Amino acid sequence: MCLALPARIVSLTDTEHAVVDLGGVRKSICIALTPGVVVDDYVIVHVGHAIGQIDAEEAARTLALFAELAAAPAEGAL
Repeated sequence: MCLALPARIVSLTDTEHAVVDLGGVRKSICIALTPGVVVDDYVIVHVGHAIGQIDAEEAARTLALFAELAAAPAEGAL
């Protein structure tokens, strides 16, 4: 199963790399597939690559769903 996460760009390091914030963790990623992104844009990150750009509202909704899943008790847990 593959998982891609929304992340906010916090800095551009060169034309093909950026630093993103992934839930408080900063990570360097490749932005070659998302030309034109700027600081504060949201991108979908998969294995260190931005594979698409999304708007802030969609990112917030997706991150809220991930938070709900993380807070939910595991099925079968006591």
